[in-house]
Amino acid sequence: MSVSARLPDFPWDVLAPYLEKARAHPGGVIELSMGTPVDPVPATVQAALAAAGDVPGYPLTTGSAVLRATVTDWVRERCGAADGFDVLPTIGSKELVAWLPTLLGLGPGDTIVIPELAYPTYEVGARLAGCELVRSDSLTALGPARVAMIWLNSPSNPTGRVLPEAHLRKVLDWARASGTIVVSDECYLELGWDTEPVSILSVCDGDYTGVLAVHSLSKRSNLAGYRGGFVAGDPALVKELLAVRKHAGMIVPGPVQAAMTAALADTEHVTAQRGLYSARRDLLKPALEAAGFRIEHSEAGLYLWATRGEDCWVTVDWLASRGIVVSPGAFYGPAGAEYVRVALTGSDQAVAAAVERLRAP
Repeated sequence: MSVSARLPDFPWDVLAPYLEKARAHPGGVIELSMGTPVDPVPATVQAALAAAGDVPGYPLTTGSAVLRATVTDWVRERCGAADGFDVLPTIGSKELVAWLPTLLGLGPGDTIVIPELAYPTYEVGARLAGCELVRSDSLTALGPARVAMIWLNSPSNPTGRVLPEAHLRKVLDWARASGTIVVSDECYLELGWDTEPVSILSVCDGDYTGVLAVHSLSKRSNLAGYRGGFVAGDPALVKELLAVRKHAGMIVPGPVQAAMTAALADTEHVTAQRGLYSARRDLLKPALEAAGFRIEHSEAGLYLWATRGEDCWVTVDWLASRGIVVSPGAFYGPAGAEYVRVALTGSDQAVAAAVERLRAP
């Protein structure tokens, strides 16, 4: 069997017919499905990338000294971590998510738990490694069977749900009692709206054994095109990831490392970007509700989790007829069958147009 045959259909390929329908709208297509940033890359980051353009030598897989120091400071300040963790730059976060089980030596006979509604690449990572996959938000439902790895995602993609500190501690205690690796996807940590998200690293009390936190600069700094992210946590796990990644050539390019350093050292552009997303959210949320949608969770992150109580593909088609493309909840698990995910990443003009189309009969 080919590797691709073990994987689910690529979500955006399945969505293609609805994208074509939306493109036929007289006003053009409004893309609110993938969550691709549309706002400019901060000028300071562009300048850092350009200044680092003449680097003929190989970059360090472990990251430059200045990048490592900047990431470490950011994790201490933003994630509330104490000393004792290690960091490693990654080629965005999706690459790490997809290959993490394989890089850590998991395989057939190992079980990976992901949220009931989850970023599709968690499943892809389990399948690439040949692991068993369980979707569950309940620890008690897992029973006594050994779990090799459990994924947390807060704020959630797709729902925007934020896990409270008490829940993070509960999962951590359970995992340490059972020898399970906890991986927390925190890529939307800086996009809290109705509540303030917290990092898993803030509840470790200085002991990061078996814990990893995954972060990305794609959304908070509009660096999706740069592919810059990092993982922080258990020094032993980070050391193993580094050892394997050096052999595999999984290296963040030198100019991108310089751009990441500039992005993490600057908070002003993050505040400005949050303001843009907040304003778009303030327009889209009431417009969807007025059009008959119910918004659930969505207290943080880059999306609105919406339902009209019907099959998600019916909703996707209804919106496509208005030139608006969103993600069907089925992409994220069976529990999303009656939901759609609406991204806040349209431009101000696109969001304003979407609001008008939602108001139309």
